Amino acid sequence: MKKRAYLFLATLLLAMAPVRADEGMWMLPLLEKMNGKTMAEMGFTITPEQIYNVNQPSLKDAIVIFGRGCTGEIVSEDGLLFTNHHCGYDNIRELSTVEHNYLRDGYWAMNRNEELPAKGLTVTFLESMTDVTKQVEKATRKATNQAERDSLYSLFRKELLEKTLAGNPHLTAQLTSFYGGNQYYLIVYQTFKDIRFVGAPPSSIGKFGADTDNWMWPRHTGDFSVFRVYAGPDNKPADYSPENVPYHPKKHLKISLKGYEQGDPTFIMGNPGSTNRFMTSFELAQTRDFSNAIRIHARGVRQEVMMADMEADPKIMIQYASKYSGSSNGWKKWIGMNETFAKLDVENRRAQEEAEFTQWMNGNAKRVEKYGQALEKIQTALAAQNEVIVPYLYLSETLNKIEISSIAGQMADLMDRFLAETDAARKEQLQARMTRTLDQFYTDYNAPTDRKVSQALIELYRSVVPADFHPAYFQTLDSAFAANAGAFLDDVFAHSAFACPERIREKMEQSWDQNENLLKADVAVQMAQDHRKVFQPLAQAYREPMELLNQGKKEYIAGTLEMRKDQPIYPDANFTMRLTYGTVQPYSPRDAVYYDYYTTSRGILEKEDPNNWEFEVPAKLKKLILNKDFGPYALPNGELPVAFLSTNDITGGNSGSPILNGNGELLGLAFDGNWEAMSGDIIFEPNLQRTINVDIRYVLFIIDKFGGAGYLLDEMDFITE
Repeated sequence: MKKRAYLFLATLLLAMAPVRADEGMWMLPLLEKMNGKTMAEMGFTITPEQIYNVNQPSLKDAIVIFGRGCTGEIVSEDGLLFTNHHCGYDNIRELSTVEHNYLRDGYWAMNRNEELPAKGLTVTFLESMTDVTKQVEKATRKATNQAERDSLYSLFRKELLEKTLAGNPHLTAQLTSFYGGNQYYLIVYQTFKDIRFVGAPPSSIGKFGADTDNWMWPRHTGDFSVFRVYAGPDNKPADYSPENVPYHPKKHLKISLKGYEQGDPTFIMGNPGSTNRFMTSFELAQTRDFSNAIRIHARGVRQEVMMADMEADPKIMIQYASKYSGSSNGWKKWIGMNETFAKLDVENRRAQEEAEFTQWMNGNAKRVEKYGQALEKIQTALAAQNEVIVPYLYLSETLNKIEISSIAGQMADLMDRFLAETDAARKEQLQARMTRTLDQFYTDYNAPTDRKVSQALIELYRSVVPADFHPAYFQTLDSAFAANAGAFLDDVFAHSAFACPERIREKMEQSWDQNENLLKADVAVQMAQDHRKVFQPLAQAYREPMELLNQGKKEYIAGTLEMRKDQPIYPDANFTMRLTYGTVQPYSPRDAVYYDYYTTSRGILEKEDPNNWEFEVPAKLKKLILNKDFGPYALPNGELPVAFLSTNDITGGNSGSPILNGNGELLGLAFDGNWEAMSGDIIFEPNLQRTINVDIRYVLFIIDKFGGAGYLLDEMDFITE
């Protein structure tokens, strides 16, 4: 982009003022210019400077990236952290055993010595976000083609990050693009590695309703878990050590016990993962007809087999709970997304926007020169992808999900690297990595379950993907096993060393001793290699049009920004910290149906079903509810609040985000969206789209009255009036 074009873009972005309060995932450095006035008019007393400030403590210093895909918030000066139960789920599962099943039974540390180290978990704080678009444009200005630009960009990025991190061993940084590559920010983080599990309710509370209630309202789920951030004696990040102490943050959230009323202003801060609000009608059709449809089909088959084994064996339930949850969450979301695409006529609405864009563009020769090929580039790229998308996605969702071949291929590759390595220290590191990888894999692996899932996935793939894209071992399956996938897999699991942890460890030690990769002859490794031979050219063919697609999207977004220069336009989510503001509101999804804006514990007993694990109610919780033993957490009418709705604009990655009132005080934790607005990543529906939040009073009630860990409340700051 030329310098004049960039200056125009920057000017219009900073001049934007919101016209609708609910929509938008707003960038923190631009709050004062873009959102401050509207927020004040809505009743917010907290200022943009109190929310984001790099020179003194501000609210952003209490909001963190939890793990690799969620948000959390610091709620005490001793590093106590709240996030969702489903965000802490995998860590809780890893700490669980059949004898000490923290997923099923819950867990509460009764003192800090009982807080459990969560292996591999990190918590990351945002330090700063700096606009470096001018520097990027200057560094890449001399490029005459995309390859040269990529090279110059990589060199600039390397130099910028090295300069930023010089002398700061505890910091990390990334150069991130916004608005389809039309704007760039340098983002600096600080990551803590010693995180300890403090407590969580049993899944019958933290996952109440499970798949049935997922993405649904009304909701009665206590979706929260509690962790603590630890640091070295200098309050800096440090690897786990018994000598570490609770981290003292720059800022922690105060907790409101005042509650909320319909229409009250709220805002959410967190790290929304990915949206595509600039999606064209062509992209929508590909998403609906290919991406969503194929994933729904394949995951439905896999999940059915997994769930049957999980329900039959408590150990398998622990091993596969996280795998199933991660799969089913997307599966149900895509089902809802395709439904709402149709109900809300999203494709035609996008087509109308493209027609408006084209008419505007054609009104000026310079605009035609800049943006005239944008939509054509997008269509051309998608057409090329669609030629291979069916086998590519089905292979991704079926054969590549066979666990025994996946681990086999990974270990064979690592063994090749180990044998080729000449540096003794590096060899030792690779050896330790292989051992660690196997230990982690077999902790959560059940060969009979994998055998059943594998059969279902192979049979599915054979039935829907043309023979030209079948892996080579399908010939053996047909000739030696009469096309019987079950018999073929019986042979695989009988002969592969990867079906048994003891056998593969012995084979690995033989490889180390003999300096030869003995894993390569394993039938599961051969399967993995056959998968790759089919998958790699498909993946390459699918990725090749991405450069053209990205060029088209960049031009289309730049043109849209110029066309709508008088409207507020925020960038798509990309897992950078954002703020969204709205209000507490009910909604009516269809004629004669009205949903109130909050739920109470009465609904827990109304949903109770002792014969359905999704709706079991712990005896202690039931007794507390029946006796109305709610302590200070009850509403004025004596009921206990559980969850509530707001119009805030969130998506995946916002799980665990704090929802705050107009003063910046904690009201609850965001944990879900509603079924009627499942197209929300593509288009915002103000009358339908709602965020589902667990009420902080229900969180505190469970910690205190149910969990008996009320001592934790002593380190929190409460606002009661």
